[in-house]
Amino acid sequence: MTETFVSSGPLSLWTERTGDPGHPAVLLIAGAAAQGIAFPDTMVNRLVARGRQVIRFDHRDTGRSSTVDFDRHPYAIGDLAGDCRAVLDAYGLAAAQLAGASMGGVIAQWLAVHEPARVRSLTLLGTTPMGRHPDLPGPSQRFLDHLSEQSGMTPGPEADIALFRAMNGDVLPFDEPAARAMLELAWSRAADPAAAANHHRAGRIFAPDCLVPLSTITAPTTVVHGDEDPLFPLAHGEALAAAIPGARLEVVPGMGHVYFSPGLPERLADLIAG
Repeated sequence: MTETFVSSGPLSLWTERTGDPGHPAVLLIAGAAAQGIAFPDTMVNRLVARGRQVIRFDHRDTGRSSTVDFDRHPYAIGDLAGDCRAVLDAYGLAAAQLAGASMGGVIAQWLAVHEPARVRSLTLLGTTPMGRHPDLPGPSQRFLDHLSEQSGMTPGPEADIALFRAMNGDVLPFDEPAARAMLELAWSRAADPAAAANHHRAGRIFAPDCLVPLSTITAPTTVVHGDEDPLFPLAHGEALAAAIPGARLEVVPGMGHVYFSPGLPERLADLIAG
């Protein structure tokens, strides 16, 4: 495993590569406000065992990567996709398998639409179709109630653990010790924890480049979605798979919007590698 800081324009991005550099590359793209370490080590190790080199990285405004004055320098999904391209360039990778979770899945779609030569395959985890889709259902009422109740909590690992428990749902067991270890590490390594909220602002920026039809995607695509996802109900995964030619939908029974259930990271790694 090697850690490297790479440049994306004026920004510095923390990256980590695990596995044999000669093996096919998987770029893991985390969700909004999430650091690269949100992908569990067990998932990374399983991918390496399946013959992949795995690259995790911290988005701008998260972890050890540069933070941005969003008011002076706002950015959108296409800019975050540009950071992914910079990571691939820094590792000398003409193309890679992309596995994107939540907002990371939207970023992966953007790259598959606008930079198809860089994308060997797509695995889209718990995400939604790029663009505007007001017909798709919103988060569950129970999840919205949790956000309302949590609004008074002090930001920190305890608040995030409560959020992860809510996103996990009640069907699959929640591996709280693993989630706690990751979240405590994430808070300890964040240059500015509050900056991660800029991702939600970026997601609200109207960008015409996100309206290109997903039917133009040519990369082999697997859509992986939990039927207990409280943030993006299953209809989002179904719509996404229907929009991309030849896409395969894998519904994971009981899975919510996070991957901290015993055995789940390995199962997802097998779907990515497969």
